Amino acid sequence: MPVSLTPNAITAINDGDVNLKPLLQVLEIKIIGRSQERSQERYRFLISDGVSAQHAMVAVQLNDRVKSGQVEKGSIVQLIDYICSDVKGRKLIVVLNMETIVPHSETIGNPTIFGETDTEAQKPLSAMGNIPPPNRVVFNEPTAQHSVNRAPPRGVNIQNPTSSTPSFRPSVQPSYQPPASYRNHGPIMKNEAPARVIPIAALNPYQGRWAIKARVTAKGDIRRYNNAKGDGKVFSFDLLDSDGGEIRVTCFNAVADRFYDVTEVGKVYLISKGSLKPAQKNFNHLKNEWEIFLESTSTVELCPDEDGSIPRQQFSFRPISDIENAENNTILDVIGVVTSVNPSVPILRKNGMETHRRILNLKDESGKTVEVTLWGEFCNRDGRQLEEMVDSAFHPVLAIKAGKVSDFSGKSVGTISSTQLFINSDFPEAHKLRTWFDHGGKDTASFSISRDTMPGGVSRNEIRKSVSQIKEEGLGRSDKPDWITVKATVSFIKTDSFCYTACPLMIGDKQCNKKVTRSGTNRWLCDRCNQESDECDYRYLLQVQIQDHTGLTWITAFQETGEEIMGCPAKKLYALKYELEKEEEFAEIVRDRLFHQYMLKLKIKEESYGDEQRVKMTVVKVDKVNYTSESKYMLDLLVR
Repeated sequence: MPVSLTPNAITAINDGDVNLKPLLQVLEIKIIGRSQERSQERYRFLISDGVSAQHAMVAVQLNDRVKSGQVEKGSIVQLIDYICSDVKGRKLIVVLNMETIVPHSETIGNPTIFGETDTEAQKPLSAMGNIPPPNRVVFNEPTAQHSVNRAPPRGVNIQNPTSSTPSFRPSVQPSYQPPASYRNHGPIMKNEAPARVIPIAALNPYQGRWAIKARVTAKGDIRRYNNAKGDGKVFSFDLLDSDGGEIRVTCFNAVADRFYDVTEVGKVYLISKGSLKPAQKNFNHLKNEWEIFLESTSTVELCPDEDGSIPRQQFSFRPISDIENAENNTILDVIGVVTSVNPSVPILRKNGMETHRRILNLKDESGKTVEVTLWGEFCNRDGRQLEEMVDSAFHPVLAIKAGKVSDFSGKSVGTISSTQLFINSDFPEAHKLRTWFDHGGKDTASFSISRDTMPGGVSRNEIRKSVSQIKEEGLGRSDKPDWITVKATVSFIKTDSFCYTACPLMIGDKQCNKKVTRSGTNRWLCDRCNQESDECDYRYLLQVQIQDHTGLTWITAFQETGEEIMGCPAKKLYALKYELEKEEEFAEIVRDRLFHQYMLKLKIKEESYGDEQRVKMTVVKVDKVNYTSESKYMLDLLVR
């Protein structure tokens, strides 16, 4: 039985009906290419009710329907959720959700572009390849009597073109919108009616006036920045609505001052008059291609009545076993039982500021455990509470919203500014984990994916490779570094530039160590500290050639590992060569360090040098060969 299209659907949608759920036919599909500002491509449809046709933008979450072939030219679809927006004087349908009813069908009727004049309407769209784009729609001069080709009203027989039923404009009851309110601001009459509340998923740059009702689920601190445009400040907060849509809101400078104290995590707000821009995925982990930027005209109004339809938080939990294969810097949600909590320790950041770090371990039903690193205030506020619980022999369930994956020395999860921690919260996943842990999970063996040993007793960072395997297996050429151990012999050491002059000034309790240069006053100038010193320090920057039975390669050793290889401080070697000019004694020390065999732990990563890509191998640890353990390792290889 053939499927009939919904009569008069295009006209009804343009008149404001968003509850019709019509059956329409897709006449054309066009991909709008990915731009630098937009992270995903979009699809534009030409849809028809058999008489009228109109262009429609498809939400990116429906892209897979097109890519998989569920929707194609000729498909009959049912629009489930949609809105109609006014874009530069033209109507555009935005499709948020749809279902495919008939995968393919011949063109139904002789549809024409909605809103064209009688002259243009005589050009049917049965040939799908000849559909004019929206900017070619031609209108008559403004007149109240211009004729438009419109579908007949609902209930009128459209199968019989000879029917004598008179043609008249259909009567469609539009969905409710607040009445327009106008005030006289001089020569311009401005519509000041409240914008219609729409779902977050319906937001798009093609809309003029909109409002969303959502709960604040996370809020960042005000951060200060400095760039080419000058100093400024910024803060962001995340929103969640009753349909599960999420979006980030960002405020700069005076707007940040205005809304920072107004917004509170957990409260529901009505927000309008912001601008939409592509989300910066490097900093925004939410599943939305857009981000709201509030402006001086924006409004953020607290909804005093609690809206129970909007959840307090939305999670997308990943089992710990999945984190092992997650990409570095991935933002994800994880939940587990806290099995141990380490004390908080002070850490000096690269910018010289001191912070705190606390490490704990999470365990779940996947049979894996993972280290979680708490930074800054998380160490004191939540970390202390977790430590007291574990010390009292109670193991709490911890849910982490927006944790960041790190692949340094195994996989771990760390907190960032937008991270939220939930201790023993009341939601199903937490109750399920508690029941599992209390009824046997506590004693279940598990394997750590963070700085632990792999099967066979080999440390995760001691994956043994030969020199030739580094090149053969393309180590270091993926997005994340490779960490391996090589047993190799030092065969050559470059001595022309074995160290550099370093800043001796202290930042907090740590030495600066940045490279310094001679100033005009013959003192040492540090660009980082912006200060001069009478003396400098000398730190290793060794280029070392190593070899084993399979081949040779070059590695780089910095201060600590350089001292292990050379057996003396860099300052002593510098003095021998350049100050005391004892070349023979200097050469003797270097010769004495050749042909020693070491266990070298290497970090291998491809880096850019100008226009060239090179694989850089850095020594992170140097150990002398322990022949007892080495013999055991070789025997284990024979047993396998």
